[in-house]
Amino acid sequence: MLKQYLEIGQIVGTHGIKGEVRLNPWCDSPEFVKRFKTLYFDSEGRNGVKIISCRPHGNVVILKLENTDTVESASALRNKILFMNRDDSGLGDGDWFVQDLIGCTVADYNDENIVYGTLTDVTAGAGANDIWSVTDSDNREYLLPAIKDVVKDVDVKNGIIKISPMRGIFDDAD
Repeated sequence: MLKQYLEIGQIVGTHGIKGEVRLNPWCDSPEFVKRFKTLYFDSEGRNGVKIISCRPHGNVVILKLENTDTVESASALRNKILFMNRDDSGLGDGDWFVQDLIGCTVADYNDENIVYGTLTDVTAGAGANDIWSVTDSDNREYLLPAIKDVVKDVDVKNGIIKISPMRGIFDDAD
């Protein structure tokens, strides 16, 4: 089951003296955080906080949060994790979050009875594509390029990714 509230980043410090905080974003870019009007201090969405202002600053995001008006109140938020509501993300059809991919079963596109393992990690590739780590039942790890020629279908709701592996990725590949 997909989580409704996902980690978006961690408050790592303060900025200035008027209660702004520095957020280390755990998303593709600091710009992504600008989509949100509310973030949450818990993974159930019970403790929301309104964003007064948000601006990328290098690789962090400077946030002004409601009711945080002093450096002391901002400092008290240091190391807190902020969560986003997936419904507020504007994520398009056919797009997914890394947190949704982790734990999915990786199976053969032509025969889903052939299971290669479980997706255990996603790393930003040096080139244009990410690298997915697939761990099999014997705890061996395989690296899979996340490209259209390999990744044929991603169904995060049912937890399955269908692939057509390139030659040599898995021991028994043709």
